[in-house]
Amino acid sequence: MTQRPNHPSAEGLATRASSQGNPRSGSEVDSELLALIEEMRSAAKRDPSRKREVTVGEFLVDGARVPLSLVDPLQQLTRTEAAALRFAGWGRSNADIATLLAISEGTARTHLNSAVRKLELDGMRGLVALAGLLFHPLD
Repeated sequence: MTQRPNHPSAEGLATRASSQGNPRSGSEVDSELLALIEEMRSAAKRDPSRKREVTVGEFLVDGARVPLSLVDPLQQLTRTEAAALRFAGWGRSNADIATLLAISEGTARTHLNSAVRKLELDGMRGLVALAGLLFHPLD
């Protein structure tokens, strides 16, 4: 039996954050995200069927950041949906996304909701969490 490295999982991060009741600093969260992504990269190296890069709209995303169940649905997103998803991953509001894409705020919201539906997520929180995993810069 292979022993898993002692890196925090996404579930563990969420459980600890909610059970502690106190917000952690940005550097703690960034370091835990880096550890999680490194674990995902090492898992991807062990699985040769996993792609190194996944195309989301016109953007290339490190394959280690993409959950396997979402590879195909992410590739089905339109360019505008992917761009809106990327800006959401950077922490932008709907109004900011609309301004950056030169569309109305309602249209930006429609593109994000369409992405939620195509990816079969529970809602906007799930979409923003996924967008952060895919596009948030860790440098």
